[in-house]
Amino acid sequence: MSQHTRQGTTPQTIPSGGAPAPERTGAPDGRRLGLTLGMLVLPMYVALGAPSVALPAIGRALAVPFGATAWILAAWSLTSALTMPVAGRLLVRWSPFQVLVAGVVALAAGSVLAGAGPTLSVVIVGRLIGGAGAGATVIAVFAAATALPGRQRIRALGIIAAASATASGCGTLLGGAVTAWLGWRAVLAIPALALPLLLAALPSRRALTRSGSGSGSGSGSGSGERNGSTGRLDIVGAAVLSVLAGSLITLLQAHSVGLPAPVTLVVAAAGALAAVGLWWRVRSTPDGFVPRRVIASRGFLAAGLIGGSVFAGYYGVLFRAPSLIEQATGGGPLEAGVLLVPAAACSVLAGRLVGTLTDRFTGWQVSAGLAALTVVGVLVVALFTGPIPIVLGMALTVCGFAGAQAVLVSLAPDLVAADDRDTAQSLLNFMNALGGGIGPAAVAGLSGIVPVPVALAALAALPLAGLVLSLTRRPTAGRRPEPDAPRGSPR
Repeated sequence: MSQHTRQGTTPQTIPSGGAPAPERTGAPDGRRLGLTLGMLVLPMYVALGAPSVALPAIGRALAVPFGATAWILAAWSLTSALTMPVAGRLLVRWSPFQVLVAGVVALAAGSVLAGAGPTLSVVIVGRLIGGAGAGATVIAVFAAATALPGRQRIRALGIIAAASATASGCGTLLGGAVTAWLGWRAVLAIPALALPLLLAALPSRRALTRSGSGSGSGSGSGSGERNGSTGRLDIVGAAVLSVLAGSLITLLQAHSVGLPAPVTLVVAAAGALAAVGLWWRVRSTPDGFVPRRVIASRGFLAAGLIGGSVFAGYYGVLFRAPSLIEQATGGGPLEAGVLLVPAAACSVLAGRLVGTLTDRFTGWQVSAGLAALTVVGVLVVALFTGPIPIVLGMALTVCGFAGAQAVLVSLAPDLVAADDRDTAQSLLNFMNALGGGIGPAAVAGLSGIVPVPVALAALAALPLAGLVLSLTRRPTAGRRPEPDAPRGSPR
């Protein structure tokens, strides 16, 4: 992030081969800060895994088709994705701790509303609000982690990735238990526990504030000026990006939710206009919500597309796996949650191994392997029946998700100029989270047209595209740049 340069330190890179970059003396310990930040993301990612087990019960209780319940997952991912670039811009003025507090408050408030919602529409509104808070929380967490130098950065990100994947996977056990004992409403309210956990971050407040201090507009130059002298938000750019993302998610689920044809056409038209508007905005406003120099930086779009494709594969399987296990075993949500625990445990292994792998291979090579794991995992769930193959396939996608999150988020700051790192990080997380919304939406939409195994097999095309993109990266884009080499140059 930009604060590295302002504090007189050399920007660090992900160790993609060779010796790790030198670390700054007196920097916060990556393991300790990673544990603190990892604990903070637990309720947020439980909010993804836990409801997936409760979806059949929610559909029955609210008398809606099972496909329509995919909105409960997709709505969270959608607003989470859309909030991330906004939160990245807030870091121009606010410290990560301030953004974190705002995010956790919204996360808790939306989760309480979702848990109390009398209809699916109200539940979805609550999930939209909670997802927005989750997006801000993610950006605050990763802003603090990526501010660390060299090895400390990847260490903290590995812990955070392991915590997030474990929470989303173990969330199925927690969701199954809570659904069986307290009901599905309690499951949707679980993320409100983030409020008391925020107190545990107070001892690390100094590190969180220091991590964001360089992003403020008080500096004479840097992101404050590059994003506008007062850090103004590009409302038009944010609006067209929001409409485009929302239209895409809605169109994917149009059939499963029974969206009337005229409404579907209106949504499609709105999405097309938003795509054109975004293209025009990027060209006409270089320092807008989506800065042209950031998306033109070598490797940035590739990293975002790879991450989004892996996230789509993981969340698509997460949406369907619990119900498939219930059908295979004849059990309920608790049984499904218990069976998925071994898959969640794989995230810990993935988080620990990612640092070792990036010492030996380039980030692009590691991301190719993670995308390949995700492809295999999705296909295993699609082609084989029975709880064991489903758990195995889920485990592979969990490894892809946890590893890709750590590798690509750590890689992103070094693909752009120092002053654009906050923006790049938030846009990359946006693309990842949007992929997380596309996965369940695509599976739900296709399941209303073709059999579920075919829908899952089609989903595998997304991480497969990410694999191809990883393998076709130019070698120069995967090399570790020299410490003083210019970055963020357009193609």
